[in-house]
Amino acid sequence: MEVHLSDSQKAVQEVARSFAEKEMRPAVMKYDESQEFPRELIQKLADLGFLGITWPESLGGAGLTEQETVVIIEELARVDPSVALTVASHNSLCSGHIMLFGTEAQRKRFIPPLASGKALGAWALTEPGSGSDSGGMATAARREGSDWVLNGTKTFITQGSVASTYVVMAVTDPTVGKKSISAFIIEREAKGFSVGKKENKLGMRSSDTATLLLEDVRIPESQLIGEVGEGFKQALQVLDGGRIGIAALSVGIAQGALDASLRYAKERQQFGKPIAEYQAIQWKLADMATEIAAARLLTHKAAWLKTDGQPFGLAASQAKYCASEMAVKATNEAVQIHGGYGFTKEYPVEKLYRDVKLMTIGEGTSEVQKMIIARNLLRS
Repeated sequence: MEVHLSDSQKAVQEVARSFAEKEMRPAVMKYDESQEFPRELIQKLADLGFLGITWPESLGGAGLTEQETVVIIEELARVDPSVALTVASHNSLCSGHIMLFGTEAQRKRFIPPLASGKALGAWALTEPGSGSDSGGMATAARREGSDWVLNGTKTFITQGSVASTYVVMAVTDPTVGKKSISAFIIEREAKGFSVGKKENKLGMRSSDTATLLLEDVRIPESQLIGEVGEGFKQALQVLDGGRIGIAALSVGIAQGALDASLRYAKERQQFGKPIAEYQAIQWKLADMATEIAAARLLTHKAAWLKTDGQPFGLAASQAKYCASEMAVKATNEAVQIHGGYGFTKEYPVEKLYRDVKLMTIGEGTSEVQKMIIARNLLRS
């Protein structure tokens, strides 16, 4: 079995690939070294429909499927994973949460500006004291009349300092822990809401990551998503979808590393011939290509299941785990093939090597994915 794209999917792929090469590639290291958020590029991607890929056209979306999302994210990640991460997280997390569990009024109010790029979205689950253990959440929400008042700190929030619409998880009854986690929509201008430290990261440096501070942030009842206490279950489903995006991102990073390695191996001469003629290099390239193909199949399987309305949580975890670990290995081999040049910023594999590690951490660590996979196996 191979991944066979339809003509329309190939057209989407070509649009994404052309944009990545022409618009993104010339500015990759500029944004990486300055840690500047690439607003101009993100707005251009919004104009292409890439900030509302699967949302209906009636809400300003492109009306595509999860399979097109995978294709787009992979193509962007081949060139600059930071930009791909912004697109993936914007689509799957904040916007995804509102689309999946919001009311019709919430969707009509918040999705069109998110899909158009007039607003960027951020999703706030992680805290300084609760990462994989979301049940240890300390951010609290209490009722005051017809309003909710939130207090707490969120950390490692993608688009944290550049977003204008946030989905924030908070505990409404600390005596029952994660069973009382609820989800709220907060707008940036809300009184008491502020952005704290922006993270100085190893990789993904132009993808914005920041701390959020909530001090008596008051929002109306209408900005609660779903029912009180449903936030944890909602978050788990949102993360399932997000893992498909991370898998696609991982495949894209690995493909970018393979592409660069193939070019370099054909050009680099040692002992009178291109290093591509040496078996040691050929085997590395063969392993990379084979493992990328396998991870791509798993990723498209998960995307197809989601598009078809079938349960996809297990497939998403398998794809995310396989693809992220594979991509770490692929970028490591790519640096090795480049030798000393792979350790310099003159060649793209240096940045891919730094960016890729986040793939085994974000949207649930590799260890969490193995827990999910094992539980599914033992439940059957």
